[in-house]
Amino acid sequence: MLEVKGLSAAYGQHPSLNEVSLSVAQGEIVVILGANGAGKSTLLRAIAGICEGEVSGEIRLGADALTGLSPDQIVEKGVVLVPEGRGIFGDLAVKENLLLGAYPARARHGERENLDRVLGLFPTLRERQGQVARTMSGGEQQMLAIGRAMMSAPEILMLDEPSLGLSPLLCKELFQNLAQVRSLGIGVLLVEQNAKQSLAIADRGYLLENTRIVHEDTAARLAGDPAVQKAYLGAGGQRASVPATPAPDAAPAPSPPAVAARPQPQRSADQQAGLSITDLVAKAARQSASAPSHAPSDASATANRLASDRLTVVVKDIEEAAKAARSRPAHAAKPAAVRTPAPHPQQAARTPVIEVYRRPRVEVYRRRPSGQLERE
Repeated sequence: MLEVKGLSAAYGQHPSLNEVSLSVAQGEIVVILGANGAGKSTLLRAIAGICEGEVSGEIRLGADALTGLSPDQIVEKGVVLVPEGRGIFGDLAVKENLLLGAYPARARHGERENLDRVLGLFPTLRERQGQVARTMSGGEQQMLAIGRAMMSAPEILMLDEPSLGLSPLLCKELFQNLAQVRSLGIGVLLVEQNAKQSLAIADRGYLLENTRIVHEDTAARLAGDPAVQKAYLGAGGQRASVPATPAPDAAPAPSPPAVAARPQPQRSADQQAGLSITDLVAKAARQSASAPSHAPSDASATANRLASDRLTVVVKDIEEAAKAARSRPAHAAKPAAVRTPAPHPQQAARTPVIEVYRRPRVEVYRRRPSGQLERE
């Protein structure tokens, strides 16, 4: 069993974890829920021995103390981390990535058995053993990262946001595989934003808020907790916005005039206008009938007068242009013709010249052993 007691971590003067305590048994899935920046990733990194800040507290796996050990020593004890972003070797083949996971001494004697177990758990990896890892999809790369971690024969498997960037279908397949990992007797400590699916497969859960554990319970009770539903499952928002109904004998409480005490009922269009639609149509018809009848005729007369004035101006412009043309001198009416000399008979019969570009000549030489050049 993995036991963490009073674990704290800080980056300089900024605390990231404060007195965190939790436990994970073999064959158990424990999920850590919390908002971004609550300290979830720091918790896993501190347990794995790769936290860059100052870490204090007690971490034990069974009878072995893990506090202060190097990351490779912690893996040798049986605790392994699949970091956020997978961290696979992209230029290596799938099988090469898996075999690198069996590097610890605790896993070398059972390398073949562990490989068969991982390939049985992830059949896709069996089909892609010779494929370059970076050419696989995101879901397949995540399966490869988990499989590589399992090749070290761990007792506790820690995963940091394994469903990040995966489609809903791949997320469902991933969580089903994690349930199968639990059936192998491996404890799983899971940090996951997908609270709904992670609580569906988990046994217990912890709520991490502002660097501290604020609640612990079984996964079923956490999934049914209204506070958890509102914070992590997107439920309970509408129930909180429904106003409470006052008692029949209660006196109405005074409220400021600028703030509405309760939602106002919807008013119909007739109520907002003060008249019905039929009355509005009849009123518009009466106003149209009582309008002066000479208005259209006045507008028509104005339009005719404007058109007549415009036509008079155009005709006057045409007459002035014609008068100016009649007074122009006769020699300026027709420009002098430009005489073009006739072409010479020989020039007329000469064929056009077409330039042809020749292909460049390439000569190849070969050097003899004696050092002389010989043309090919």
